Amino acid sequence: MARAGDARAGGPIGHIKETLGAEQERWFLWVPVGVGAGSAAYFAWPSEPRFLPLALALAVSMLGYWFARRRGLLVTLAGLALVVVAGAVVAKLRTEWVRAPVLAATVTNVDVNGWIELVEPRTSRGQRLTVRVAHISGMRADEMPVLVRVRSLKADATLAPGQPVAFRASLSPPPAPAFPGGYDFGFTAYFMRLGAVGVATGPVARLETLGPASGAMGWRSIVEGIRYSITQRIMTALPGETGAIAAALITGERGGITEDTNNAYRDAGLFHVLSISGLHMVIMAGAMFYVFRLVLASAPALALHYPIKKWAAILALIGALGYLLISGAAFATVRSYIMISVMFFAILCDRPAVALRNVALSALIILLIFPESILDPGFQMSFAAVTALVAVHEVLRERRERREQLGRGSPPLAQPVREVSAIVLSTIIASVAVAPFSIFHFHNTQTLALIANVVAIPVCNMIVMPAALAVLLLMPFGLEMLPLVAMGWGVNVMTWVAEQVALLPGAVARVPAISPLAFALLVGGGLWLLLWSRGWRYAALPVIAAGIAIAPMVARPDVIIGRDGEAFAVRGKDGQLVLPDFARGQFEAMRWLEIDGDRRSRRVADMPRISGKPRGGSAEIPCDVFGCLARSGGRELQVLSGAGGLRDACGQADVIVLRFNAGDVCRTQRFITGERVAATTASDVEATATEPTPLRPLVIDAARLRYGGVHLLYFEGTKVRIRTAEQGRADRPWGSRGDLPDDPRRRLATAVARLP
Repeated sequence: MARAGDARAGGPIGHIKETLGAEQERWFLWVPVGVGAGSAAYFAWPSEPRFLPLALALAVSMLGYWFARRRGLLVTLAGLALVVVAGAVVAKLRTEWVRAPVLAATVTNVDVNGWIELVEPRTSRGQRLTVRVAHISGMRADEMPVLVRVRSLKADATLAPGQPVAFRASLSPPPAPAFPGGYDFGFTAYFMRLGAVGVATGPVARLETLGPASGAMGWRSIVEGIRYSITQRIMTALPGETGAIAAALITGERGGITEDTNNAYRDAGLFHVLSISGLHMVIMAGAMFYVFRLVLASAPALALHYPIKKWAAILALIGALGYLLISGAAFATVRSYIMISVMFFAILCDRPAVALRNVALSALIILLIFPESILDPGFQMSFAAVTALVAVHEVLRERRERREQLGRGSPPLAQPVREVSAIVLSTIIASVAVAPFSIFHFHNTQTLALIANVVAIPVCNMIVMPAALAVLLLMPFGLEMLPLVAMGWGVNVMTWVAEQVALLPGAVARVPAISPLAFALLVGGGLWLLLWSRGWRYAALPVIAAGIAIAPMVARPDVIIGRDGEAFAVRGKDGQLVLPDFARGQFEAMRWLEIDGDRRSRRVADMPRISGKPRGGSAEIPCDVFGCLARSGGRELQVLSGAGGLRDACGQADVIVLRFNAGDVCRTQRFITGERVAATTASDVEATATEPTPLRPLVIDAARLRYGGVHLLYFEGTKVRIRTAEQGRADRPWGSRGDLPDDPRRRLATAVARLP
């Protein structure tokens, strides 16, 4: 009573101290949140931070934590600051650890020698090869990428991991985002040490003079060779897409699955089944744990005198490691194995295996080893789902224990009903937990996922994955055919469910991009709700409601210009994007429509296009051999392929996009660089401009596009605001390495330009 009185006397601060003290066992759950926030802040920084300031910040935060260690609320804040700074330092160390050359510009017809690390089949012609580079013609050793990924024009069944090969290829840097703030493959490739992608323009030939792979690469080649052999045996026994899906569930090789099937699984909310992750690792490891424990329990001498549960956990942990290697050790699979390992170690320590502390420990280990995973949608969605499921499980377990203490029995049909309700409840909880991430990253949500998961997940759990385990156990003896037949039947059932649900009206709801602030409020509110246990957790509900309320409040660009100017889009009077009819740039255009919440982005044939005379839509984009003319927001845009018509464009257009380097055109021109766009305001532009009056028209040439990537233009009265894809990444190791021509007029980094 005295403590409660003291808390009331202390006001809100006293109440917070009391609640934090009562929640002390939950403090650890926030450590990975702080580390992740620090890593995210590092990766979001507009330029590459130096290590010395980060190290000094870490030292200061450690000292602050030391001096505040006995000061109640202050030590909590100091500890949070410490883990946030530590997360940024770890991210910096990881960035420097994996640093490797990245191709600066496209090169054509170069000779590449190296060792195959990965062979991936494709549904269309050819195959995709990941090659560890030994030599690239015309490049110095410090310029050559460590890994390159190329698409061969013809499939060769004799190629296998570990083989030394030579081929001629055209290589390019890993691509930048197709939309500012969108998925950045260049970022992912950097941490894979993948420095170039391209096409093998000639045959891929064996190169015996290079010698076999050695060291760690030699061991990896052996593992990849085993994976490749297993994949081939599965697809031989189960031809067609059934075999491709079965191979994906065992070896992680998804290259043989068609895009239509991927879309069906994605639209039905079953895409997580095709990617080896937590679900598959849990089923595999759980099945092995059950089998090993059952076998050990069959010997009374062992069961009565030895801890066979712990023995089974150790054997299952080893078996899960084998599955990790066979499945390709992809990032999501490694993450899942770490989570499973923590659960089994909890069993070895006589602790509950399913607990939020174990989930937090798994996340912390992953973030310390792979801090870049904080930006990975798979990491975010998997931990969101697991955290929500475990938090709800703990609440339900506490209620069940209280009911048992009160002596309340369960009804006769409680167990069957509980099993079905568990699947339904788990699907609902996981769907709600991952919805903000699905909307933020993929701009859609699967509204009928509950139906598909209730039918397909039991098939996956009870037929497909146990059969996959039997396949791996029996394959060394050549007896894999029978379990493969059972697995194929289960796969066909899951595919049928996915296709049928995906065809139902409203299966997928397309959602326009939401604001980062709304996303942060939803994620922060969700964590606050799930990680605390006392009543103040419900303070998160208004935060979540605020995130939902402001989610649609995002400015939509009036004009989008692709990285080479071939693809562009303008916003019509009806609010929809309209594109010209060009063959190039279709990938970029589909991403733009997805981000805009346009359902026509699913198929290229459905994209709104206009060529010559307008066809559909409300914006007019007449095009000829010289370029295109469009209007949006009351402004005229001209996209020119050559100098023809340039004189007229300089006198008529508000914005000119040139598919060539500009040179000295339009005396009253304003060039857009796109660098440090977000930091510059209209007053900054007018204060730093050397010309006494605003200039027209706004000119964006090929050099600007190469340097800045995709450009977004927002018309705001007499001003146009510019945002580029390279904004915030051009000065990072995974960003653009292009340089602007040394022209004083081009040094002006403009975020806002003035139009007449």
